[in-house]
Amino acid sequence: MRQRIAWTFIALLAAVLTTTLLGSVTQTQFNLAALQSLGTPIPLGVRAATTWQDLAGFAPSLAGITAGGFMVAFIVSGLLAHWLRDLRLPLHVLAGATALITAFVIMNQLFGITAVAATRSLAGLLALGVCGAVGGWVFARISRRGARKGT
Repeated sequence: MRQRIAWTFIALLAAVLTTTLLGSVTQTQFNLAALQSLGTPIPLGVRAATTWQDLAGFAPSLAGITAGGFMVAFIVSGLLAHWLRDLRLPLHVLAGATALITAFVIMNQLFGITAVAATRSLAGLLALGVCGAVGGWVFARISRRGARKGT
């Protein structure tokens, strides 16, 4: 039982880290694309430097948002997967996407402003949802491995 809990925790950390890295890079690129659409030139060096800065500055906030959403979403998808075993992977993938999209929609409604600029557009919101889906896939794969070893 302890081994299963440890693997689930490792899977959650890996999913949060993966989603945070992908989401931070995605957020940065959406912001830079918006600036570019206004006519601002964005050389590759500036794009890379900005991406690194956002990994240091924005990623920790995104990690907190992601962790909170994933904890709720993966409990729900885990319970559903208990009864729908053949759908375990898609349930966790869907949970990851839903967690991020839901978190951003709620934040946007609560604050009355868009706290994460990429979520101003449907494309940006969905792109961050895809990052959450990848995190859900990572969670499903790692936690499954742990379940096999722990039982």
